[in-house]
Amino acid sequence: MKIDIPEGKDAIEYVWGEMVPGIGMAATKFSLAVYAHTTLGLREFEAARLRIAQINGCAFCLDWRTERDGEQVEESFADAVSEWRTTGAFDDRTRLAAEYAERYALDHHGLDDAFWTRMTAHYSQLEIVELTMCLGSWLAFGRLNHVLGLDTVCALPSGRTPAPGR
Repeated sequence: MKIDIPEGKDAIEYVWGEMVPGIGMAATKFSLAVYAHTTLGLREFEAARLRIAQINGCAFCLDWRTERDGEQVEESFADAVSEWRTTGAFDDRTRLAAEYAERYALDHHGLDDAFWTRMTAHYSQLEIVELTMCLGSWLAFGRLNHVLGLDTVCALPSGRTPAPGR
């Protein structure tokens, strides 16, 4: 943990809400909006989110699973995301979401015309903008939490605390 958290305070709520309320509360609203207002399907949403989590190394994000209408992706989904190039578990949209996440995080200058041709064949412009905003949120806030060490002290809604060093 890189930030001192007062006794009895939740790390995320303290850092995001109390330390920098003008910035943290706006960031929180953006982060929550990505989940509340997405039009993307659960599988492509989770493929992109998990790929960013894998790249960031955020323990909290790696342990998190988005739930919609009582449904979550299957337990083996995270492993499939790691193998997005070759897995048989993904359709074209899901594979592209994972690829876009990886390239967005690691080589955004390499998003060439061939990639965009494939992307626009499977996603509308609205979906591309939405997915791009989601990626920006996950990349920024997952890294923030990991860099400050918040990702290993935050309790998941299940009450579990993610394992350090994931």
